[in-house]
Amino acid sequence: MKKFQVRMLCAPVLALTLALGGCSGGKTEADKTDSPAESSSQNDSTESSQEGSIVVGIPQDLGDSLDPHVSEMAGTREILFNVYEGLVKPDTEGNLVDAVASSHTISEDHKTYTFTLREGVKFHNGADVSVDDVKYSIERCADTSEGEPLVSAFSAISEVNTPDEKTVEIVLKEADTEFLAYLTTAVVPKDSRDLDTQPVGTGPFMFVSRIPQENIIVEKFEDYWDGPAKLDQVTFKVLKDSNAILTSLKGGSVDMCFHLNSTQVAELEDDFRIFEGNMNLVQALYLNNQEEPLNDVKVRQALCYAVNAQEVMDMISDGKGTAVGTSMFPAFSKYDVPELAHMYDQNIEKAKELLKEAGYENGFTLTITVPSNYQQHVETAQILVEQLKQISVTAEIELVEWDSWLSDVYMDRKFQSTVVGVDAKTLTARAMLERFVSDNDSNFINFKNQEYDDLFQQVLKTADDAQQVKCYQRMEEILAEDAANVYIQDMADFVALSPEFDGYEFYPLYALDMSKIYPVEE
Repeated sequence: MKKFQVRMLCAPVLALTLALGGCSGGKTEADKTDSPAESSSQNDSTESSQEGSIVVGIPQDLGDSLDPHVSEMAGTREILFNVYEGLVKPDTEGNLVDAVASSHTISEDHKTYTFTLREGVKFHNGADVSVDDVKYSIERCADTSEGEPLVSAFSAISEVNTPDEKTVEIVLKEADTEFLAYLTTAVVPKDSRDLDTQPVGTGPFMFVSRIPQENIIVEKFEDYWDGPAKLDQVTFKVLKDSNAILTSLKGGSVDMCFHLNSTQVAELEDDFRIFEGNMNLVQALYLNNQEEPLNDVKVRQALCYAVNAQEVMDMISDGKGTAVGTSMFPAFSKYDVPELAHMYDQNIEKAKELLKEAGYENGFTLTITVPSNYQQHVETAQILVEQLKQISVTAEIELVEWDSWLSDVYMDRKFQSTVVGVDAKTLTARAMLERFVSDNDSNFINFKNQEYDDLFQQVLKTADDAQQVKCYQRMEEILAEDAANVYIQDMADFVALSPEFDGYEFYPLYALDMSKIYPVEE
């Protein structure tokens, strides 16, 4: 078999305008374009006649709704990235580029966002996208009649106007310099009734079918405004454990898998193209701050001092990954506070001292609930069990199915601790930090801190960029000081792709863009 070299791709870095800069799949400056339409026309010399089907292994079924306005889970969003688009969308460098809109303007006071719709954009049902569809999609996500809006940032909307058949104007109550990033929210038909099971978007792939716990199938949308995808069909096949992933790849029943670990890669790299990047998420031992003894900050701090993040990275990814000390990953360089990664450098004696002060000199038992389908998280938990033994904490791993994790841990908050990774839905600091506001529905760790809550309100009330950054960074410091979680890393990400295909590119957030993958000639 031919051996394929590991392709190194670096994670994009957030710049001051919410545009991310950095590596982009090995492109040179001369190769880069600003327009999605321009980039799609640049065909690789090894492309075939833009035909073919591919089977992609995914580590869990889409655990929640296929409705893009309702879905919460990163694994669902990265697949729906192929089906739906907003007025704007991120590119591989993190720039927000026009999608359903062809252009936009933002008023100087950041209160009025005006969009011109792109000509020729169609829904997968064949209907043309209208300003009424856009207005419906935004107002649906801003609706507060049944509680919190589906998109929290949309609570700032005062009105949505459609002055003509090509223009949508969104007026905010208060200035919001981050608002554009939330307009990646999917545009759906105004007469849509069952998006949960029958998605209808404007993206390069259209939904075909789904068999729960088995697969979801999409096929290229011939009328896509940026030109049809290079693959005819994509089957996302559910593979719930690492053995199934390796067996399926080696046996040829699956052509591609992502979020692999270094051990899996070592078994595959001779026969597959291996792409390496960062996941752009925060992996941590997430702690239920209301559960005893984790409701004591000294206990949480002791756990932090007991853990060695570098040892975790050494053992699960050959030292690759980036240590983090708060709920912000390094690609958000504008907001990241790197020194927080060293606030709790391993200090076993300090950890024991804190446990003694908290009344747990002899340790305690800690249950770590882990979704069994994510091998990296399972392996991380196993390492943490050994590290915590050094401070007499007996950690026990409880492996659960993904659906159980979603319902019991994330939704019902019935857990002590869990190892997972948390990502950003949008390219904003708000997307990472808002979830830990005391009354936020996504605050699954039950974190409460009045200063933190007050700082978030300050962010919402100011359009001053420097002040926002200052508030966000202080919020990150509070999460670290209060040891809200035992922060570990932004994980290295490995993707294995059959040599029959090429073209994979990383994004600065959870996204699996199948439109760029193409079959190669023999």
